[in-house]
Amino acid sequence: MFSKPVIGLNANFRNATHDRPAFSFISAGYFDAVIAAGGIPVVLPPVGNAEDQQAVLQRLDGVVLIGGPDLDPNRDGFMRHASIRMMEPRREEADRSMMKVIAQMRLPVFGIGVGMQLINVAMGGNLFMHIPEDLPGALPHHDTIDKHHRHGLEVVPGTLMEKIFGDGEVRVNSSHHMAIDELAPGFIVSARSPDGVIEAIESAHDDWFAIGTQFHPEAESASALDQRIFEEFVEGVVAGKTGSVGVAAA
Repeated sequence: MFSKPVIGLNANFRNATHDRPAFSFISAGYFDAVIAAGGIPVVLPPVGNAEDQQAVLQRLDGVVLIGGPDLDPNRDGFMRHASIRMMEPRREEADRSMMKVIAQMRLPVFGIGVGMQLINVAMGGNLFMHIPEDLPGALPHHDTIDKHHRHGLEVVPGTLMEKIFGDGEVRVNSSHHMAIDELAPGFIVSARSPDGVIEAIESAHDDWFAIGTQFHPEAESASALDQRIFEEFVEGVVAGKTGSVGVAAA
């Protein structure tokens, strides 16, 4: 009997204020996309203890790292840019710790937005702090007025993104001001925007299924084709469990 894979999703976090308690939350688009792809989503609050994280992750088949506010560049030895909207420290500490455990376990992982950026910095890469200044000739990647802002996507042949999108014209949503600069060792670029900004990555490790997208395939502004990224991730997780040959991006 087929057993659906259990997919963990980290949650965002907000500290308490004078008129509300602290709470964790997650956009329904993430877990709805996992459900639609055939997985069982489990939301993970920000637990910072690595041993406790490992105990939880051992019970999962894969993890989706959701988007959210910016990572603190100070933690990676870089100065903060004035445009940075930092993640709450409790979430960032938990996410960074969990990502180390995920990598050690070689647990399948799909990072979205800042989730992809976290994979990259955790594995030895770094980030542009602010695209308009670091890459003056770049396309607009964020529009404060249009939440459905989109730009083109150029997929790399032979990658999971090509398998999903093919070689036709592709457009994806875009709402970020940071981006991958130096790519982490052991990863390849699987898609870029027309200006060269990295929009998707995947692992080149034979023993680790890990992918990331800078765009958000779970969002309302995503296309129906974007859902196939979740489907390919869940299929890759299942293939890894059963030892099937041909796991995408393995």
